[in-house]
Amino acid sequence: MGQTGDKILRVAVLGASGYSGIEALRLLALRPEIRLTALTSEHYVGRAVEEVHRHLSGLGLPRFEGLDADQLRGRADAVVSCLPSRVGAPTVARLVNAGVRVLDLSPDFRLRDPEAYRRVYGAEHPAPGLLAEAVYGLTEFQREEIRGARLVAVPGCYPTGALLGLLPLVRRRLIELEGICVDAKSGTSGARRAPELAQLFAEVNENLRPYSVGSHRHGPEIEQELARAAGGAAAVTFVPHLLPATRGILTSIFARPRPSANDEAIREAYRAELGGSPFVRLLAPGQWPELRNVRATNGCELSFFLDRRTGTLAVFTAIDNLGKGAAGQAVQNLNLMFGFDERAGLAQVAPVP
Repeated sequence: MGQTGDKILRVAVLGASGYSGIEALRLLALRPEIRLTALTSEHYVGRAVEEVHRHLSGLGLPRFEGLDADQLRGRADAVVSCLPSRVGAPTVARLVNAGVRVLDLSPDFRLRDPEAYRRVYGAEHPAPGLLAEAVYGLTEFQREEIRGARLVAVPGCYPTGALLGLLPLVRRRLIELEGICVDAKSGTSGARRAPELAQLFAEVNENLRPYSVGSHRHGPEIEQELARAAGGAAAVTFVPHLLPATRGILTSIFARPRPSANDEAIREAYRAELGGSPFVRLLAPGQWPELRNVRATNGCELSFFLDRRTGTLAVFTAIDNLGKGAAGQAVQNLNLMFGFDERAGLAQVAPVP
C-alpha cells in the first residue's frame, strides 16, 4: 500500500472537468488505495460527473463542486490541480500552507524566477513565496526531490517530450547548448477544453500549422531546465505545430554533437539516465517513435540518428500529451510522494490500432 499503510489516500482534483482533469479521474478512480473525495468544476457545480462525461459512469465519483480552499482542507491528503494559469495559484498556496501536498499541472510554479514568469505570462506571480520550494516534476530526473515535496510543478507537455530527449545528452555533455531546435507537433487536446476558433474541426482537419513561433510559453521552461542541468545558459528554438489528431506529441530535436558524441556514447547516455524508468522505451537503431504506440499511456518512445555527413544529431520522442505530458506524469509523481509503486495506475497498453 506504500507509506500510507492501510489508510486510504484521499485525493481532490481541481478543474476536474477539463481534459487533464478527466484524464486524472480515469487514472485514479479505479485504484482501491485511493479515494477521490472532491472534484471541482466552476462550469458544472452540483452536477454528477457521469452527466458531463459519460465514459466515467458507474465509478461512484462525488459531484462537481465549486473551488473553495477552506472546504477542501481536511478532506484531502493530496490535491491534483488542473486549473489554468493564475486561476489556481492562490488556492494552491493556501492548501500547501495548510499541509496538503499539491501537484499543480498549470505553469504557475514551473519557472523559478518571478521576473521570468512576469515576462512570459505578462503578469506578476500570484504566489511567489512558493517558487523556490516547488519541485519541477519531470519524474525521471527528480525522483528524490519529488518524494519529499509539498508542491510539485508538473512539467508542460511540450517540455516533457523535449527534455526527455535532451537532458541525458546535456547531462553527459554530448551536445552544444547553442543552436538546439525543437520541432514539436501536438494533438488538439493540448489546448484547454474551451470553444476556440483555432480548435474547430474545419480549422484543424486535414491541416497542419505552426503557431506561437518564437513566443510559446514552453520555450523558456525548456531553456530553464537545460540550463539547470548544464550549469550555463542554453539557447533553444522551439516551434510547436497543431496536428489534426486528438492526443499525442511527436517531437523532433536537432542539435550539434560534441566530438565525444558517437552512437555508442549517445545510446549509453540514454541507458544510464533513463534506464531506470519504467515508462521510457529507447528504441533499437532504425526504429522511430509513433504516436499510436503511446496513446492513452504514460509511455515515451525515444530514438536518435547521428548524421555524420551534416554534423547533426536528430532525436525523436513520442508521448501522449494528456498522459506523460500531464495527468499521467502527475500520477507518477503522486505515487512517489506517497510511497506507492511508481507504476501504480499507469500500466496501460496503448489501444492499437
